[in-house]
Amino acid sequence: MKKTIAMAFAIFMFIACSSPKTDDKTPATNDSAVVAPAKPLPTEIADQKYVDIGKSGNASLSSGNIDAWMSSFADNAVYIWNNGDSLAGKAKITDYWKQRRGNVIDSISFSMDIWLAVKVNEPQNAAHLPGIWLLGWYLTKAKYKTGKSMTQWIHTVMHFDANDKIDRVVQFLDRAPINAATKK
Repeated sequence: MKKTIAMAFAIFMFIACSSPKTDDKTPATNDSAVVAPAKPLPTEIADQKYVDIGKSGNASLSSGNIDAWMSSFADNAVYIWNNGDSLAGKAKITDYWKQRRGNVIDSISFSMDIWLAVKVNEPQNAAHLPGIWLLGWYLTKAKYKTGKSMTQWIHTVMHFDANDKIDRVVQFLDRAPINAATKK
């Protein structure tokens, strides 16, 4: 009986070891097949350098160094506010902010900031620009030459051209507290 059990076990082991594996998870490859590159996603996370540009710009604006802030802008940049006002051209944007920061705003600071840089490969709408967009949310505190202050969350969206220069800014803010703080 022991010999029969030992013989059956030996046969079983021989069959088990000589059977081809069927659970191999490696797919067969054909050397002649060419694998096509994956299609890029409609939107992807962009390089950290764009976040650095946004943070640096806010630091320059806070310190009053408008020229340093504007060095990130393209000559054909457009600055748009959510209320419909806009400025076109780097020179006009520079003039506006130099006057505003020098004659209207005494101090300005940004805190609790959140930044997201995205690369839009396929715009969701034909009117939207593909490329790099930087989204920024931050708490803004400004003290005006009138002695009054204003605090609010401001959302800013920036688009970068092929030379990594800001060519479009859209800023979402509430004008009411700004208007109240700038009245004499």
